[in-house]
Formats: sequence, C-alpha cells, structure tokens
Amino acid sequence: QVQLVESGGGAVQAGGSLRLSCAASGSIFSVNAMGWYRQAPGKQRELVAAITSGGGINYADSVKGRFTISRDNAKNTVYLQMSSLKPEDTAVYYCQADIRLAVLRGERSYWGQGTQVTVSS
Repeated sequence: QVQLVESGGGAVQAGGSLRLSCAASGSIFSVNAMGWYRQAPGKQRELVAAITSGGGINYADSVKGRFTISRDNAKNTVYLQMSSLKPEDTAVYYCQADIRLAVLRGERSYWGQGTQVTVSS
C-alpha cells in the first residue's frame, strides 16, 4: 500500500512564505514524476508545479518566479517552497506522484489527502 503524506500548510499573510512537503511511503519500486496541484473553492484542480525523477520542472504561469519545487529521490519526497504568497494562492494543495510498485508493473498515479493554504490580505 502506498501513501502520500503532506505537511506544511497553514495560514499566512500576503507576501509571506510557506514550505510544503510530501513523502511517499510503502512498497515502492520507483517514483517518476511528482507534483503539486491546488483546488480553490468553486474551481477546478490545477497543476501548480511538477518535477520528474531526472529533475525536469514545469510551473504554472501564475506561480513562476514565486514558487520552487524540488525533490529528494532517496526519500521519495517532494517539496514546494512558496514565497510572495498572494490571496489568490489560497486553496487546498494536493501532492501527486507517478509510482511503480514492481519492475514489471506500470505506473499509477497516487494522491495525497490535501493540505490547506490560506493567504490573507
């Protein structure tokens, strides 16, 4: 069984910073891409940032220059450093990972439970 456990959400004033962490655990053979998505009330879930096992990175235009994604492959952990936060960054942030459980099995997408980020003006 695989679990993605997120931490680091909370409330912060505009201009502040937060760091999210997400650790994948369980019977894992390999982890490919890992990423962060967010969903604000009444809106669809959207990609914030993603990083491959080789270090390729993709950001949403709305967070470029403010957020930094990184990962520790040895710990199967992905991080999201969020700076210069804005009220429009308020959302539930979800961790996602493409995980292979065994060498002859395909990848499957797993999701964390979500962590709330609230930015006040």
